[in-house]
Amino acid sequence: MTEAPPIKPGDRWFAALQYILPKRALSRLIYSVARSEVRWIRNTFLRIFLKVYRLNLAEAVQPDPFAYRSFNEFFTRALRSGARPIAAEPDAIVSPVDGTVSQCGEIEGDLLIQAKGQHYSLQQLLAGDAEAVATYSGGRFACIYLAPYNYHRIHMPYGGTARDNVYVPGELFSVNAATARAVPRVFARNERLICDFTTPLGRMAVILVGALFVGSIETVHCGEVNPPPRRRKTPTRVATGLGRHFAKGEELGRFNMGSTVILLFERNRIAWEPTLLPESTVQLGRPIARAVKR
Repeated sequence: MTEAPPIKPGDRWFAALQYILPKRALSRLIYSVARSEVRWIRNTFLRIFLKVYRLNLAEAVQPDPFAYRSFNEFFTRALRSGARPIAAEPDAIVSPVDGTVSQCGEIEGDLLIQAKGQHYSLQQLLAGDAEAVATYSGGRFACIYLAPYNYHRIHMPYGGTARDNVYVPGELFSVNAATARAVPRVFARNERLICDFTTPLGRMAVILVGALFVGSIETVHCGEVNPPPRRRKTPTRVATGLGRHFAKGEELGRFNMGSTVILLFERNRIAWEPTLLPESTVQLGRPIARAVKR
């Protein structure tokens, strides 16, 4: 596995702040405000956001940010056709998002690396599902962070059929690099939706990890699985959408505010591209891995 830089000054302070913040209350507040269609609320959010982040709005179907009904509608905006070509080669596994690679590599037994000196297990990530843990042990993983300025829809890295969806409740820590370095097992502690697929390459999991201010996770086939304040208290299988087939590059879901996607593949099924390294940027539709000839 390739390791990320060690913990930096300030990381622990940022992590400590998150332990005492009312994360759920703040996320519920942002959930409501971001969906408000009151013009001055929407416009205030938009002006602050556009001042902080530089965006290429020419890529959007609707390039005028003030034409959206709410900030959340703008945040999860669709891209125009052709803005993200999907690699057509049959052996290409593509990035499901625009983002930054947190970590990637081989799952060593059932351990995934989070940051230098930080690991978490498949057992923890997959909420104790023994069958799924056995399936992905020794396989390959990639963890991709979506910053607020990234396109926030998630697409399929490879064609597959939905075989299982499991919502796992949990914390709402930030999932940025500073938190990953300082908060143990953050991806296995935060709430998440595990979408498991059957593909020509074997099993593939696309795990949507919630985070501070995210407020909800929504997929095309399951709908919104965790809207506040009705979040489930225990891991729950979501039967909606099972058996649905998704083509490579087809939209799978979206984050309502930024978060992280974790990809899992079975042992000896794929090889990551040599350019896929921690802190490298990826773009939806571009190859990040190739199928291994069997």
